[in-house]
Amino acid sequence: MNTTHSPLITFIGGGNMASAIIGGLVRQGHPASRLQVVEPWDEQRAKLTQQFPGMVVLPAASAELQPSDLVVWAVKPQTFKDAAAATRPFVEGALHLSVAAGITSDSIARWLGTERIVRAMPNTPALVGLGMTGLMARAAVSADDKALVERVVRTTGELVWVKVEADLDAVTALSGSGPAYVFYFLEAMRDAGARMGLAPEVAYQLAVGTFVGAATLAQRSEDPPQVLRERVTSKGGTTYAALTSMEASDMKALFEKALVAAQTRAAELGREFGK
Repeated sequence: MNTTHSPLITFIGGGNMASAIIGGLVRQGHPASRLQVVEPWDEQRAKLTQQFPGMVVLPAASAELQPSDLVVWAVKPQTFKDAAAATRPFVEGALHLSVAAGITSDSIARWLGTERIVRAMPNTPALVGLGMTGLMARAAVSADDKALVERVVRTTGELVWVKVEADLDAVTALSGSGPAYVFYFLEAMRDAGARMGLAPEVAYQLAVGTFVGAATLAQRSEDPPQVLRERVTSKGGTTYAALTSMEASDMKALFEKALVAAQTRAAELGREFGK
């Protein structure tokens, strides 16, 4: 990253997601002195100060904040409105990027008095630089604004843009909450392996390696997932037995029902905390 004209980026909230983005920026050469964080928790402020020397870390928004090019909102949905009211006087003229689940850009625009808003739905693999983030920009966001957002988000992994804001609820259900589904299956595979006689740590190693390998194969292959699945499935074989059992339990329908529940809850969060 070019440090000659590094934008000044302010983070409202300094938790895991903010830390992941800050870490990615610093690793790519963004000066810590061009980053500032508002984090009310003493312990987390101390951790950030130690981890990123030279970065400004404040307990609350105040006139100490330097004029920002970009403000990243990494707060919980239920605290966004109050945080916006406290911060708004000190961030006029900035571009805003929200990673708060569910809170609509209409609500953010109303609270902050600006139309330059991008909503993002990241996921926790961002912590290891392998995140997947969905993005949606309001009409007032320029091409340069989008380029800055991409520059920041790409420090944590891959990204996709959606045109319709409601699609972010589906992104939330699919990739935002998605890592938890993977961890759920890893738990199940570990426990099943242990019941079959394997040591739990061996079963877990096999399960994690299988997920990583299969996901990498899917990423690198031009074939759709059903073709990849069919290549592993011989009629009458072991994989066929497992998949037949899953189909008999209507697992796909159950899984889709779970994702729809997540999508519905994302929309509810926007209505609940966006007033």
